[in-house]
Amino acid sequence: MLYLLILLTVIGGAFFVGNRPSLGQTARTFGTWFLIFVGFIAAYGLWEDVQSQFQPRTAAVVTDDAITIQRSFDGHFHLQLDVNGTPVDFLVDTGATDVVLSQADAARVGLNPDSLRYTARAETANGTVDIAPVRLQEVALGDLVQRNVRASVNGGELSFSLLGMSYLSRFDTLQIQGNRLTLIP
Repeated sequence: MLYLLILLTVIGGAFFVGNRPSLGQTARTFGTWFLIFVGFIAAYGLWEDVQSQFQPRTAAVVTDDAITIQRSFDGHFHLQLDVNGTPVDFLVDTGATDVVLSQADAARVGLNPDSLRYTARAETANGTVDIAPVRLQEVALGDLVQRNVRASVNGGELSFSLLGMSYLSRFDTLQIQGNRLTLIP
């Protein structure tokens, strides 16, 4: 960092000496480029937050015969369910054995992540993580209510909860055709 500061001082000094007659114009140009640079850094740093706020999550179409979910812009299927009476956004993950709650979602549905016992381990694409096995009293999708659903709370950082096979296996049929996921009870 010190070397970069010295290099910046030398370059800035040479630039200042070379452009002394038009210093006002140089300062305005520098200020403009500085603001553009700061804007790009801010946009890059906030992109995930901005995207999650403005990217619409797909809604499920629930009928007596089936639940149909459109693929989201991110290429995944998302579904909102009520867990213990609280809405939770899930990423549908047929590769996950259980419903996996992020620590934030676990706290929202009435579980205390700090008091849970993280006694199990799960193998994920990002490596092994500690998980706390739990049972969810109620998981509801419209009028379809399931009780005593096996789940886990992720001991690491997870930015979204996963809707795994402990919930999905309760459906007779799970079918993906093109950009549509259909669950048939």
